[in-house]
Amino acid sequence: MIDPRLQTLRVLYEQGTVTATARVLHLTPSTVSQQLRQLAAQVGVELLEPDGRRVRLTPAALALIRHADALFARWEQARAELATYGNEEAGRLRFTGAATAIAALMAPAARILRDEHPRTTVEIGEDHAEDRYELLTTERADIAVAIPAPGGPAQGDARFTQLPLLEEPLDVLVPPGHPFAARTDGIGLAEAAEETWIRAGDPLDQEQLLTVAGAAAGFTPRTAHAAVDWHAVAALVAHGLGIALVPRLAPVSPELVRVPLRGAPAPVRRFVACVRRGSEDHPVIARGLAALRRAAADRSDSAVRP
Repeated sequence: MIDPRLQTLRVLYEQGTVTATARVLHLTPSTVSQQLRQLAAQVGVELLEPDGRRVRLTPAALALIRHADALFARWEQARAELATYGNEEAGRLRFTGAATAIAALMAPAARILRDEHPRTTVEIGEDHAEDRYELLTTERADIAVAIPAPGGPAQGDARFTQLPLLEEPLDVLVPPGHPFAARTDGIGLAEAAEETWIRAGDPLDQEQLLTVAGAAAGFTPRTAHAAVDWHAVAALVAHGLGIALVPRLAPVSPELVRVPLRGAPAPVRRFVACVRRGSEDHPVIARGLAALRRAAADRSDSAVRP
């Protein structure tokens, strides 16, 4: 078993403060501090140094974290191999992801697993108030269906393996009678620079797409109102309170008008399956990833730009 104090150090690196680390690990701040002092004594180097009223990691701590990431990946590989000696059909698989990821990918994948591997127990959570990467690192989830966004892990992050699933166009949602509603051939996003926008979707990822897409088109979106639920977003648009950037697979009222975006590059939303590095070969997790890929293949036609 890997010393759990190494996980505490990794979470401190992610969170930045002892208090936030304690919250994620469901420990008290004093317990976190004690664990880190014990770890420093064991390895014989200082891991923390004062930084005003906070602490920061020393260069030695950063070096230890790199080794810890590799150790945890090897541990996941070991668990995956050992699982092949047991009952590969049985097990619990926990998915996490945004609402549209549940509807488009995770629910169909769960049905595939139920039909083909009935002894695998599947749990799905939207977890919109949680950092889904934290759920992975603390083993409260096994697979996160995520939308890469600023602030998320880089593709080469040593903690995770990220696998592409689906690329989905984004549309502008407007009410009937809006000047864009008649633009069946689509618009360039820069044409909407003077519009009022609704911050739509999960703030952990979907909401950031508007900021990134606007910056790529040369403007900062002026926003008013925010909603996570797509039906709430549609209601705000229907009452003329703003327009919204919505993914092609998001369910919205047919009374509203989806205006395709054109130009190069037109903004898209990408789904990736993210797991703890090394765990992708675990029999239960591998089946979950395969089911997600099948679900993504089934949805790819509906996600293609018309």
